[in-house]
Formats: sequence, C-alpha cells, structure tokens
Amino acid sequence: MSGEGLISVDYEIFGKVQGVWFRKYTQAEGTKLGIVGWVQNTEAGTVKGQLQGPRSKVEKMQEWLKCTGSPKSRIDEAVFKNKKTTESLEYSSFSIIE
Repeated sequence: MSGEGLISVDYEIFGKVQGVWFRKYTQAEGTKLGIVGWVQNTEAGTVKGQLQGPRSKVEKMQEWLKCTGSPKSRIDEAVFKNKKTTESLEYSSFSIIE
C-alpha cells in the first residue's frame, strides 16, 4: 500500500438517509475506493458504520459521506469519531448490516 498508513474511523450520517438506498450506495462507493467496513440503519433514522483502509482512501470516503451520498438522500450532518491508525484491517469487504 505504498507505505501509506491504515486508519479506522466510525461515522454517523444525519438527514434523509433511510429509504433512499444510502446503504447500497455507501457499500458500492467503499468497494470502488478499495476500503472495507460496514454500514447500517439506526432506529434513530440515521446511518452509521465504520471505514478502514489507507488514509487517503478513507478520507475520500469521508468526503463522499459528507457531501454526496445516494442521489435521493439529503445529508444534514456527518459525524466522524474514534479515528485511529491500525496495523491491519478487521474486515475483508464493505458490508451492509441489516
């Protein structure tokens, strides 16, 4: 991975993010960028998950979650926390958790 460090970050997205294919688009974007992690709906009407991968790719995904999302979504706020460097990836793909 060209010496670039791996990072892990948790996220929660607020707005109109359920019922608009947000999880499916998030999974597709994460896979396209080559990062791993997961995404799921919450009972509070948000979407949350975790991203893991090379720092630059995770940062691109954070920008996508903050500004783009799925075509019919409306992102009011994107919260990222627990950002840390990691030695290895905990996941082998980007999954949707039901």
